[in-house]
Amino acid sequence: MIRHLVLFKLNEGVRRDDPRVVEGEAAFRSLGGLIEELRFWELGWNISDRPIAYDFAINSAVEDADALKRYIEHPAHQAGVALWREFATWVVADYEF
Repeated sequence: MIRHLVLFKLNEGVRRDDPRVVEGEAAFRSLGGLIEELRFWELGWNISDRPIAYDFAINSAVEDADALKRYIEHPAHQAGVALWREFATWVVADYEF
């Protein structure tokens, strides 16, 4: 199995209630029941006020590297990425477990 973690940082001046962010969150929230490669799917907003904290996180898992590639290339995932690209940056970590 491969764990796929993504941490998002909203761009300066962008708030969670920005309509673009609301749409982006909804797009990613829907992926859990939409993309068959996903074996685990959770996401949520950061609750920490530490300055090093990111704003939003996705924690997911897939069977193997091929499934991860299919997930990343899935049109619904790519549509969500295109939305988030407008208002955030992110970091990714993928590891076997």
